[in-house]
Amino acid sequence: MALALALAFATSALPAAAALPQPAVLRVLAWPGYADDDWVSAFEKRFHAKVEVTFVDSDEALWARMHSANPPPFDVLAANTAEIARYARAGLLTPLDLSAIPNRARQRRYFRRLGGIPGLVDGHDAYAIPFTYSSMGLIYDRKQVAAAPRSMLALWDPRYRGKVLDFNSAEHNFSFAALALGYSDPFHLSPKQMRAVARKLVQLRRNLLTYYTLPEEATALFVQHHVALMFGNYGTQQVALLRRAGADVGYAIPDEGALAWLDCWAIVKGAANPALAYDWIDGMLEPSIGSELTQREGLANTLLPEADQTPGDARRLIWIERVESDGERAALWRRIESGDRLVNFLK
Repeated sequence: MALALALAFATSALPAAAALPQPAVLRVLAWPGYADDDWVSAFEKRFHAKVEVTFVDSDEALWARMHSANPPPFDVLAANTAEIARYARAGLLTPLDLSAIPNRARQRRYFRRLGGIPGLVDGHDAYAIPFTYSSMGLIYDRKQVAAAPRSMLALWDPRYRGKVLDFNSAEHNFSFAALALGYSDPFHLSPKQMRAVARKLVQLRRNLLTYYTLPEEATALFVQHHVALMFGNYGTQQVALLRRAGADVGYAIPDEGALAWLDCWAIVKGAANPALAYDWIDGMLEPSIGSELTQREGLANTLLPEADQTPGDARRLIWIERVESDGERAALWRRIESGDRLVNFLK
């Protein structure tokens, strides 16, 4: 009798259990620090959802992930303005319904004017919402570099031979070296300028300890090998990490200007759950998230009041843009990184 009753209860419970709604799944493609575990957990509870996060460590890795399947296996992604323009042109993003992101009202006026930021708007369609940004300045050890560097050319100073770290990126290296050489448009180089920049980057190898990819990797290398100077691709985020690690570092924006990136959230075309993707973007604009992003990562957020002006010193920050040829820069960079001799770049 007991066994029969147990079976009866078990059987009667099956339909009810089967009727429980399964959590919707949101697939997020982002950089480390943009989808922390506690943020994900709170979002999952609030929206009865499951969030699957994939992290990348370079623009190239982001592009590869988005092309790992057709359609892309993601719903929402974080990318800089230059990459957003690239993805939109490739038909990989969906135009946004801005009314579905009410927390945009919390953002500073500069970041609400999407049409004024290159790469975010095409025609009448907006494709991404600003989230966080940083300049790409020079990070230096105060014990080895007495005064803040005034130029990107400090990276080539022979006093720092073997004590320089550089970010492993074709696009950014060519762009910052172009600024160091005095070119007015670092994103659209002529063939002659491209060759000159390539030679300059080959010469930089004399000073390099190595190339890095992630900010945590750079922190470990900086501290362990007593690095003097570093091209800070992650800017103030790296400064915060280094200071937490006990390094006495300074940060400088060179006189010729510094590249700056603005990372944004966008919805992938064909997203399985676009409503949930909108909820994610809106949630990332909550003041608590913005505050934690700044405290944890040392990154600026788009919410804090700044007299409604362009963030930072606009005269010295240069938002990155799409470049004249991704393929040519990548091909040259592979040769530079692998140690190809300077004489081979003279023609």
